[in-house]
Amino acid sequence: MGAQQVKTTPSQRLQRIGAYLFADLDRRQEELRARGVDVINLGVGDPDLPTPPHIVEALTRAVHDPRTHRYPPYLGTREFREAVAEWFAGRFGVSLDPQQQVLALIGSKEGLAHLPWALLNPGEVALVPDPGYPVYRSATIMAEGEPYPVPLRPERGFLPALDEIPAEILSRARLLFLNYPNNPTGAVATVEFFAQVVAFAQRWGLVVVHDNAYSEITYDGYVAPSILQVDGAADCAIELHSLSKTYNMTGWRVGFAVGNRAAVDALGTVKTNVDSGVFTAVQAAAVAALRGPQDSVARTLAIYRARRDRVVAALRRVGWSPPTPKGTLYIWMPTPDGQSAAAFCAEVLERTGVVITPGAGYGAFGEGYVRLSLTTPDARLDEALDRITRAYA
Repeated sequence: MGAQQVKTTPSQRLQRIGAYLFADLDRRQEELRARGVDVINLGVGDPDLPTPPHIVEALTRAVHDPRTHRYPPYLGTREFREAVAEWFAGRFGVSLDPQQQVLALIGSKEGLAHLPWALLNPGEVALVPDPGYPVYRSATIMAEGEPYPVPLRPERGFLPALDEIPAEILSRARLLFLNYPNNPTGAVATVEFFAQVVAFAQRWGLVVVHDNAYSEITYDGYVAPSILQVDGAADCAIELHSLSKTYNMTGWRVGFAVGNRAAVDALGTVKTNVDSGVFTAVQAAAVAALRGPQDSVARTLAIYRARRDRVVAALRRVGWSPPTPKGTLYIWMPTPDGQSAAAFCAEVLERTGVVITPGAGYGAFGEGYVRLSLTTPDARLDEALDRITRAYA
C-alpha cells in the first residue's frame, strides 16, 4: 500500500471563517512600498503611546522575583482579582466577588474567542453585531455554532434592533455579543439601553457577552457604563475588559472577565484546559495600573481627542462626512458618492499612500464605510492628513 497524502487541508470550520479579509489591501501596500512609496497605516488600532512608567517599573520589579517565573494561578493571582474588583467598584459602583466573579485573561480577545467554546453547543446561535469585531463571528464558527448577524444601522445610532430578530432564531440562540463603546463604529450606549438588553436576555434565556474594552476611551463628557450596573445583569451577563487601550498595554496581553458566576466559571474551565494563565509579573504590573495613579489616562485621552478633532476637520474640508465619535480610537466614515469600501480604500492608498480599513471587513453591514484609527504618532498622522488634503481638496 502506497503512502497516503498528508491531510493538511484546513478544517471545515476554519474554511468557513474564510481568508484574511484585507489580503488585497496588504498586497497593494507591498506593491507601493516596492515602488518606494512611504506608506502610512491608519488602519490598525494599536496605541502608539508608551505604557506609563510606574507600570513598567512594577513589571521590572516583579520579573526579578524568581517566584514569578513559575506557572501562574490559572484563574489569576488573588491580588490581581482583588485589584479588578476594587477598580470595578470605584469605576462603576458594582460589587464583585473577586474569587467567583473575576477571571484573568490573556487580553480580552482571548476571552471573547473562548466564550463560545465555554457556553455554546454545536448548532446553537450566537447573535453577532454587524458590523462588529470579527472575533465574535470566527469564535462562534470555531465552536461549531451559528453566527447570526444583527445589523447596526446609522439611523439607530448603531444600536441593534433586538425586536427585529426572528423568534425562530431567538429560540435557538444562547449568546448575544455587544460592544459599547463600539469598534468599528465609535457608537456609544447608555445604562437605559443596557436595561433593555437585560430584559430582552432574560425573556429569551440569553447570555449577554459585553465587550467593554474601550470603556475608558471616551470624550466630550461621555462616561461609558457597564452592563453590570443594571439590576439583574449579573444573572445573565459577562463583561470583558482590557488594559490594552486604557494603559497602552496592547503587547502585554492582560485583561479580565467579570459578571455572571456560572459564565465566568465556564470560561475559566476552558482556560485551564488550553492555557496556563497570564505571566505573574504581568499581573503584578496590571495591579499597579489598576491601583496606581490614573493621570496618565487623562493625558492619553487628551492626545486622542486632539487627533480626533484634527482628523474630522481635515476630512470634512475635502468634502467627506466623518462623525465626531464620543468613544473609541476610530473614525467610522461613509464612503463618498456611494463607492464600495474596498474600491475607496484602494483609491486612497494609490493616490496618497495612506491605508484606511474597508468597513466590509467587519461584516456585510459595514459596506459603504471605512475606519480610520487615531493610533498613529502625531507627525505621521498630520502627514497623512496633508496627503489626503492635497489629493482630494
